[in-house]
Amino acid sequence: MSDTATLSAPEAVVAPAVRAAVRNDWTREEIAALFDLPFTELVFRAAEVHRAHHRAGEVQLCTLLSIKTGGCPEDCGYCSQSVKADSGVAATKLMDVQAVLQSAAQARDAGSKRFCMGAAWRNPKDRDMPAIVAMVKGVREMGMETCMTLGMLTPAQAEQLAEAGLDYYNHNIDTSPERYGEVITTRSFADRLDTLATVRNAGINVCSGGIVGMGETRADRVGFVHALATLEQHPESVPVNALVPIKGTVLGDMLADTPLAKIDDIEFVRTVAVARITMPLSMVRLSAGRESMSEATQALCFMAGANSIFTGDKLLTAANAGDDADAAMFARLGLRPMEGEEPLRAIKQQVGGCSGGCAA
Repeated sequence: MSDTATLSAPEAVVAPAVRAAVRNDWTREEIAALFDLPFTELVFRAAEVHRAHHRAGEVQLCTLLSIKTGGCPEDCGYCSQSVKADSGVAATKLMDVQAVLQSAAQARDAGSKRFCMGAAWRNPKDRDMPAIVAMVKGVREMGMETCMTLGMLTPAQAEQLAEAGLDYYNHNIDTSPERYGEVITTRSFADRLDTLATVRNAGINVCSGGIVGMGETRADRVGFVHALATLEQHPESVPVNALVPIKGTVLGDMLADTPLAKIDDIEFVRTVAVARITMPLSMVRLSAGRESMSEATQALCFMAGANSIFTGDKLLTAANAGDDADAAMFARLGLRPMEGEEPLRAIKQQVGGCSGGCAA
């Protein structure tokens, strides 16, 4: 870290020494040692890493739209859109392309640079792909980055999305490999990694993170970060979600009975900081759960290296802070919306497709 801490953000984007310093060989013991640091020391180190690779005070604004809600056959214990949940979320059909593009235009006008579209599917059907492709192309024509999360993909579907110009595909690993089977049984951890590989092979940037506060231990949070930080290429985007407990879901009901299982704010910030240190060039996104966080907690997350948020009033089916609240918070904290290129994507363009963790 000390070898790169003196570089400015623009230099860090292109410097071979910085690229070579990105590690994919983190051990669990090393990651656990980071979690165990005194809190102020950990945040300080994360801030140093952040400033070595990213412009301080800039936060990327993204918007997430549910383009197909409910009725998902998966049994993810946190999700209100699962058919296994008694959450009252009704299943809908895939949105009309023009309605999606109208929402994207509103998001762009509110300052968002990336428009993310999520469908509650185990995997998309081939009959839905023409509409999905049209959405990607339409949003890109507005000058926005595009992201999709549709479940598992076949190689052919990934190629279609790549040809349409999809910038990012989101597929979270959710938690540690050891904890995973206690949260989801209808799709394996290996299935998640296979989908990430399919997306990579198609040339699409990867967005992959997970959820903390699901009753897991710190060792599980170590395992979660380790699984991402030791991928051959780090995800360009790493969302860190705090569980939003929803009545009628397995985990929502569990936390209602055992509220002490909920992650505290300091431990959440620690997770953000460790993600930043171990994946220095990735965008670390402060995602679900932000609406229940104080501005002070969010400020600590930004200090610890979070530099992307979802803005708007809703994340899929969960409430979110909203554009006006975020604008007011940015003004109080002296933050500004990110305008420039993301470091991993800039490197990728300059070295012909190599991404996080590639040698110089």
